[in-house]
Amino acid sequence: MPELYPLLLLPSFDPRPWGVRDLRPIYNDVVKEPIGESWLTWSDNVVANGPLSGQKLGDIARQYGRELVGRAAQYSDRFPLLVKFLFTAEKLSVQVHPDDEGARRVGEHFGKTECWYVLHAEPGAQLALGLKPGVSKEDLRRAIVGAEAEELLNWIDVQTGDMLYVAAGTVHTIGGGLRLVETQQASDLTYRLYDYGRPRELHVEEGLAAVKLQTHAGKVVRRPEDDPRFLIRSPFFQVEKIRLQKAFEEVVTPDSPHVIVAIDGSGMLEAPGMEPASFARGEAVVVPASVPRYSVRPQWELEIMRMSLPLEALPEPETTLDSAVSRSA
Repeated sequence: MPELYPLLLLPSFDPRPWGVRDLRPIYNDVVKEPIGESWLTWSDNVVANGPLSGQKLGDIARQYGRELVGRAAQYSDRFPLLVKFLFTAEKLSVQVHPDDEGARRVGEHFGKTECWYVLHAEPGAQLALGLKPGVSKEDLRRAIVGAEAEELLNWIDVQTGDMLYVAAGTVHTIGGGLRLVETQQASDLTYRLYDYGRPRELHVEEGLAAVKLQTHAGKVVRRPEDDPRFLIRSPFFQVEKIRLQKAFEEVVTPDSPHVIVAIDGSGMLEAPGMEPASFARGEAVVVPASVPRYSVRPQWELEIMRMSLPLEALPEPETTLDSAVSRSA
């Protein structure tokens, strides 16, 4: 097998009824069918550079194991992080994701805890996290039947720069007018509870079984003493945002791969003895855990987000459901 190197992945676009046709400024595309998501690091994403060009990330994970996914990954043969862009013109369905235990009961490897960084929010944009105090699962069941499920949710205003933590088991939905970067456990397990009459399958019984009435979901609270690069640190992932005007160098530990996503500008990722990977806004480069060192060099200016696994046991982040919260610049 060839030596592992930084992998540039081709994004995969997912049509959704609540999506948008204008993907700018992330992608310079206006499309005919509404696109809701751009998947960057799923098992089916295809490598676009080097000797492994044309191969899928999932196949590479099975071939290389810990060399790619690192020692901190729960499984040696599965890439542990799924990163996406989300584009919303309308409300998503009201939904819930199971935790790891619930996922294993239905034969899946990962539950789905996730986080959303708000790249852009139109005035008045909202999303919902969790049920209002005192609401029971039976109340939610009756509201689904009566087409009133939205009224039982905690709706909060969001603005550009907010980071939101969505613990598994949290009933949630996203409103229109948002551009988000989603980082999550590598799972596509979603139970749709309510969908505003759209002709799509619901999973009410499975979803209600996965619902937790109390979770740590909410806007992430940032303190002055926090490392300014980190948007969130959690048991499942950590996410940084870095603006570059000159090259920076980073050492990779064998514990975790790094996912580098350009959210503005373009640049070059270089590792000693390996072919450089050029990437631009909307694209992701996966740096395998076995690559000991790399640098990112901007072309003029570059803003990136970096996702990795925590190298120590971390608590869930401090959050709030208030609309006002400190934001990342």
